Amino acid sequence: MAFSKKTEVKILDVDASMQGTLSFKDPVNLRINGRFEGNLETKGNLTVSPTAQVFADMIGDNIIIGGRVKGRITAKERLTLLPSAVVEGDIYPVKLNITEGAVFEGRCSMLHDFLNADELAKYLEVDLSSIMEWANAGKVPGHKEGSEWKFERKAIDSWVASGKIAE
Repeated sequence: MAFSKKTEVKILDVDASMQGTLSFKDPVNLRINGRFEGNLETKGNLTVSPTAQVFADMIGDNIIIGGRVKGRITAKERLTLLPSAVVEGDIYPVKLNITEGAVFEGRCSMLHDFLNADELAKYLEVDLSSIMEWANAGKVPGHKEGSEWKFERKAIDSWVASGKIAE
């Protein structure tokens, strides 16, 4: 008898008032319906429903917002603001879809496949001097083009996920 391993995507529907840090290493479909304060880090899909109020810094692959969000949002694949969305804060999407009716107040910096040293410092929220030190010591994945360092965003994400940033 043969068994096949099926990749299962977890679905988590949160309809409560919570605060703290939620972090998922495996892909999930997370839907926030209530109130959340803190930090959210997901792989997969993160949906903030029209009834939700979120005061958090969020990092995810595909983020869909229909409710009220105040905080920093990093979407590694796509950020979608639905007509009922009210977003206040800085957003960092690879792709951005703002539907007519959505309200966005803040700054937007699009994420690219390759980042320079300044962009990487902002992306990782560290000093530029740390980035240059890591790059020159070969600690961070990157390469030099002329006198400029270039860093592939996916390689950086893998490097951070591996915990090597703390070394």
